[in-house]
Formats: sequence, structure tokens, C-alpha cells
Amino acid sequence: MNLEATFDKCDPKTGEVIAKYKNFSLDEVSAQVNLAQTASIRWQEFGFTARKRTLLKWASYITKNQSEIAALVATECGKPLSDASLEVSISIDNLAWAAKHAEEIMQKQNRPAGLLMFNMKAQVQRSPLGVVGVIGPWNYPIFTPMGSIAYALAAGNAVVFKPSEFTPGVGKWLADSFALIAPFENIFATVTGLPDTGRALTQSKINKLSFTGSTKTAKKVAESCAQSMIPVVLECGGKDPVIVAADADIKLAAEYTLWSAMANAGQSCIGAERVYVVESVADQFIEEISKMAKKIEVGKDYGPATMPSQLNVIQSHLDDAKAKGAKFLLGGADSVKGAYVEPVIMLDVPEDSTAMTQETFGPTIAINKVSNTEEAIKLSNASSYGLAAAVFSKRDGEKIASKLACGMVSINSVFLFAAVASVPFGGVKDSGYGRIHGAEGLLEYTYARTVVKTRFRIPLRVTTFKRTKVSEKIITTLIKRLHGRKK
Repeated sequence: MNLEATFDKCDPKTGEVIAKYKNFSLDEVSAQVNLAQTASIRWQEFGFTARKRTLLKWASYITKNQSEIAALVATECGKPLSDASLEVSISIDNLAWAAKHAEEIMQKQNRPAGLLMFNMKAQVQRSPLGVVGVIGPWNYPIFTPMGSIAYALAAGNAVVFKPSEFTPGVGKWLADSFALIAPFENIFATVTGLPDTGRALTQSKINKLSFTGSTKTAKKVAESCAQSMIPVVLECGGKDPVIVAADADIKLAAEYTLWSAMANAGQSCIGAERVYVVESVADQFIEEISKMAKKIEVGKDYGPATMPSQLNVIQSHLDDAKAKGAKFLLGGADSVKGAYVEPVIMLDVPEDSTAMTQETFGPTIAINKVSNTEEAIKLSNASSYGLAAAVFSKRDGEKIASKLACGMVSINSVFLFAAVASVPFGGVKDSGYGRIHGAEGLLEYTYARTVVKTRFRIPLRVTTFKRTKVSEKIITTLIKRLHGRKK
């Protein structure tokens, strides 16, 4: 139960209160979901063309006001304005893609009925679920939830969005901006609040929930939803590896790996946390990344930890790595300073240290040498996580990528799969299940309906108490001829 009517949003840089937001109660969340259920019927009946027109109008509005929402993202997260602007741009592209492709992806499909049912017409239809609940993260407060919001709306669902309590303003801005162009109310609404508000959403009458956050919290969300048989999409953390092969462009690998690890203060679920570099090029790679890392300006190139409690996690991982014998090439166990964490590069980090097994979510990177790419693949796959990875190789990138147990791989690049709206985004193992983005992401917010229809009648009737022995013999004989022959 929520005890307070409002909660404070603090500046991650200073800790000062910058705004107050409504703390939605269980009853208020339930009431909003009920309104969304009613709206979802009208939104579904609105049709693909009208929904497309509405969503593209929303994309246009966000584009025209990009500086405003980017400034809000930067303020609430503490990230550089340039990073916030890039995040908004990619979000807009995903919104537009979902709007333009929903009809094509959800179109009816005729399926072969087979020889046994040759007189039947078989069809698969895709239908929206009703109301989709979305619980968003604080590290990418517009890009990540938009991967669920846009695709769920394009599929014909209403959406109730609970943003992180660390970025409530972004969530409210999204709902307010949609309301300006919406054909009627309650198609998309935001409910701000503390964790109890998110829990209330899992206990409401939503038809599916999309959650982004830690694996620990995801398990609680899934358990709560299971009580009402609410299906879930879970996008959790990662311990993403980078593999640097002997034939890699070393300078490029160092430049991209460093950005992947340090950008957004390391607060990226798809950011590099572990690097496995083939020993023949390891010294060159380490020299290059060290040289580049020393030029990073904390407070300019990246901001503070958005969620203060994450600083304790980062500190514990650095302490554990130091205690287990890791070498610090840059920074050290004393790199957590106030709300900021200075860049940390570790070498020879034991594989059983928390800096290698658990998500750090800070501007740190662990680099270990391996004898070959096969060893790198083995160590990469040994993690309990399986979200993303990056591979640097001029010849064998695709071959290496195909052996990695994760949902997404960048070859000679980092992060860029997130900017390709047509491909799915998501992980395996402790990184969650289900997908956002692409056709797979859009279909996550639909259900399949099978429809079979008799095209013409035949003497052979099997779904009746008047079924004859002759009919049974014909079916048995036909099955034997179709499937009983040895190959």
C-alpha cells in the first residue's frame, strides 16, 4: 500500500529535490487499467490505418519537441544532453517503424490444411491482447519502454506505463504528449509512483506485462503476474562480453569497447563488462584502450549514477576484484567518489569474482587474455546472463557470433542492433525472455487465433457419433501411406 500521495524526484548530480510526482495507489492503478480496457476496444476497432496515422502524428510531435524531452531525460538521468538526444532519436525511429509495419506483420495467414483435411481452409489471425502494462527502467527512460509502448499500441492494445521512480517526468511527458494527438482518452496513460505502484500494475487486470530491470526484480514481477496468469516480457540485466580476435582492428575494438563500457556511466544492460582478447594482440589492445580511457572527463563524457544504491554494488565488485588479485590498469577500489565513479579498467580478473559474474552497471571494464577465440567463446557463454555481445574480427565475426549464447551480437561495432528497429531485442538465461522491436516484438503483444472452415463437404466425416467403420479405415490407411513408409 502506498503511504504517501507524492514522492520526490531528486537530481542525481546534487541530491536536491527537483520535482514531486503523484504516487498512484493500488486502487488508482486498477481504475486506470479499467479505463484502458474500455479504450482498448475502441482502439482496436479504430483499425490499422487510423492507428498508424495517430502514432506517426505522435512521432512527429516528439520530433518537433525533441529538445524538450531530451533535456528532461538528461536532467532526470544525469546523462549528457547529446546522449539523451540520441536516445530520443532512436526511440522515434522505433515508434515510426512499429506504426508503419503493424498491418503487414499482423495480416491473416493462410496455412496448408494437409491431405487429411484437404477440404478445409486453415487460417491464423493475430489479435491484440487488450491492455499491456509496461514497467520501464531509469537508465534509458524513453528508448527502452518505447520498445514496448509503440509496438503494443501499433498492435491495437491500450497501454498503462509505470516509469521508474527515478525518471517519472519522462513517463509523464510521454503520456501528456500522446494525449495531445490521441483521438480519444485512455489509450495510453502513465501511472507514476514507487515500487508499490509497479506491484499494483502486476495485480491489476492487464492482459500482459512488459518489464525492464534487474533479474532479481524480474523474478518477483513474474511471480506476481503468475497469480493471475498474466504473461510477461522480461528484459533483464547482462554481463555482456567483448571478444577481440587476433585479426581484429585493434584501435577500432579499443575505441568501441571503451565507449560501450563507459558511456551513460556504464549504466547500459548491453554495455561491455567483460573483454576476452586473444593474447597475441592483448598488449596492443590494452595499450590502446588505456590511452583512450585516460582522456575521459567524468561529468562531461558521462554523468553520475542515476540510482544512488547502485554505487554500493559497484564498490562491492571493485573490492571483491581487488581482494581476489585483479590488477588495476586505471582507477581502483577507491574510484567511487560521491555520486560519480571514475573510469576503471581491470586486468587478469578471476572468473569467479563478482566483477565477472554479476552485472556491475558502472563505468568499469574487466580485460582477460585468452589463448584463442574458442576459449573466449567458452568463457563468454559461462555466464548466467545472455543478453548481448560484441565481436571484433575481420574474417570470423559471423562464425564467432553464431556460437554465442545471447540474444544479440554486434560485429565490429557495439550497440547498433538497438538502432535497427526491424530486429528483435532481448536475451536468454538470466537476461530474461520475450522480445521487443521488430516483427517478433510486435507479435509479443498479440495472440494467435486459429480459424478453420469447411470449404466443401465430403462423405468422410469424423467429428460425429455417426462416424462409420469405413471412415475410420480410410483414415488409418491414409495415415499409413503418408507416414508409415521407411525412408
